[in-house]
Amino acid sequence: MPERFMRASRCLAVLAIAIALALTPAWAAHAQATPPQAQATQGTQIPIEHFVRADSLSGLVISPTGEYLAMTAERDDADTLIVLRTSDLKPVSANKLAKGDRFVSLQWSSPDRILFSTARSKGRYAELDGLEHWAAINADGGEFKRIQVGRDGSLANSYTVKSGYFSLLDVPGHDDGKVLVNQYILRDGKLLEEIGEIDTFEGKLRPITRSPRLHCEVAMKLDQPVLAICPIKEGGRKRKDKTSGKHDDGGEEVYRYVGPNEWTLVASYTGAAGRISLQGWSDEGHIYVMHGDGRSTHAFGTLDPQTGAFTRLFQDTVSDPAYFLSTHDKRGAVIGVITEAGLPKVEVFDGEHPDAALYTSLAKLFPRRLVTPRSATRDGRRFLFHVGSDQSPGELYLYDREQSQARLLMRHREWLPAERMAKTRAFTSTTRDGVKVHGYLTLPNGSDGKRLPMIVSVHGGPIGVRDRWMFDTETQLLASRGYAVLRVNFRGSGGYGEAFEDQAHGQWGSGIMHDIIDATQWAIDKGHADKDRICIYGGSFGGYAAMMAPTLAPGLYRCAFGYVGLYDAEIDMKKSDTSRTEAGRAYLTRALGATPEARAAISPVNRAHLIRIPVYLAAGADDERCPPEHTVAMQKALTAAGNPPEGVIIQKGEGHGFEKPENNLRLYTEMLAFFERHIGANARPPGP
Repeated sequence: MPERFMRASRCLAVLAIAIALALTPAWAAHAQATPPQAQATQGTQIPIEHFVRADSLSGLVISPTGEYLAMTAERDDADTLIVLRTSDLKPVSANKLAKGDRFVSLQWSSPDRILFSTARSKGRYAELDGLEHWAAINADGGEFKRIQVGRDGSLANSYTVKSGYFSLLDVPGHDDGKVLVNQYILRDGKLLEEIGEIDTFEGKLRPITRSPRLHCEVAMKLDQPVLAICPIKEGGRKRKDKTSGKHDDGGEEVYRYVGPNEWTLVASYTGAAGRISLQGWSDEGHIYVMHGDGRSTHAFGTLDPQTGAFTRLFQDTVSDPAYFLSTHDKRGAVIGVITEAGLPKVEVFDGEHPDAALYTSLAKLFPRRLVTPRSATRDGRRFLFHVGSDQSPGELYLYDREQSQARLLMRHREWLPAERMAKTRAFTSTTRDGVKVHGYLTLPNGSDGKRLPMIVSVHGGPIGVRDRWMFDTETQLLASRGYAVLRVNFRGSGGYGEAFEDQAHGQWGSGIMHDIIDATQWAIDKGHADKDRICIYGGSFGGYAAMMAPTLAPGLYRCAFGYVGLYDAEIDMKKSDTSRTEAGRAYLTRALGATPEARAAISPVNRAHLIRIPVYLAAGADDERCPPEHTVAMQKALTAAGNPPEGVIIQKGEGHGFEKPENNLRLYTEMLAFFERHIGANARPPGP
């Protein structure tokens, strides 16, 4: 079941809920030493160190019987797997990964055995390395077993894995440590996709059946497949062509499982209707999918196991479903969704289910915060839920339905007190060409929200990535220094439907920039921003925007800070990790332009003579996504234009976004000093 299926608990009645507000001393002693709490006086700034310090605890998962809790913690640039006893929160074991490795997934394969996958980090803004390594270990730290070893490696001396592809399908719950997987294998010179069962103690694979074709998504019931959703084309379905506006003849086919290596085609979704993606399944036999037509937002619903017919359960006119609310067990029925057009919005479409009443009761206990149920015990008696908001990094609770009691387990970033954090409001604005965009404005705590110095913070991507209302550490750091922070989900941002994402192609240097510039003007017109004290900042694509937007709106921004940005499209076409694959090159061609002339036109290095404001640049020396050559080229172009950057950081040992606290401390210290010089309380007025 995908992790975004948020799990709640079945209960017959909702009683009064007691909240235990103290961490168990045994766990508090085991946790990393917490820095001194931020000083309570409103006049004292919270140190930068408190904002850049990594959140030490995450990924909490309860075991099937509820005896243990497994979580990850970041220690010394490496992740550590920690197991606690649920009853008293005392540590049972701790196992540390190699430096630079990060946990990708974590689940229990039996009541006392954990299956997990890891990958190498490429930087805070980059995806983890596509090659995941799988392993299993007992709760007490014994019987470690690596399940997969390396690309082109072997799986317990069974079949050769050609591509390194290996994914978990399900944990059947037989308490024997066996899991169901989907993987590519090379047999008799032919690449096949096969479903099998792996014993996480022995690491051996028992084949079950072959998928109908490559790249299928398979829904299971117990140990047997039920349905497979496969691309009609072996290489996958292409998206809509931006130039012609037409869809190709791709789509998805739905197959029903008949027997070993036998499938029957029951439905085809082609053309504009050919967007079906598996989201999960329930013990009751429901198969959940997202359906899109390439024009509107995605609909959430079910597929009939016999016919493959789609039944819509929910669709919002603006926002795709962001999270799902499901009942207590690991394959529970979905009873609602959460959307995020602006502020999170909970939509329960099965209000008759008893869990709907339980969720409503929990939500009422935490006004202006979002409650999201997490993992549960197999019997549904106990489950974890997360509570967070724009001001709160979040808290994790353990709920016991028999006792009707919720117990606080941990607070994320407890050294950042919620009462000192800034509030974030959602807004919408319409751009010059009629595109409606959503975004967020964070105002400094205690301010009246009028004529403030403002930082326009641009997210990366630009396609599929988005900003959210929930707590954002960087935004809070900027707001703590007195700046309003504007974040815009410009065209191309995720969560608003495929058509909205598609609008970003060919619009890097035009439409997207207009969205950012027009939202900046909206903040001025509404009286929130001082028009003479606005700077622009961003990382990755946001770094690109920080250099590009000022060339299109002279005088709007007083300074610009570019971080791990893309500034020369030709560098990315030749040296980025994206350019190393055929699919990556196709994406870059579509995003940046098909000809050198088109790419040159959108490259900030060729517009440096139009940037007449102070600039600061920062990059990771080991960045593969936006290599540091981008930053060097931008520095040279600005210098040649008579406006050399005020500072340049090319940080050794960092990739696409800094991860080490000491390097982030340097980065944000320099950044805040830069903003203070140009739009802070003591800033000099801008020159002519």
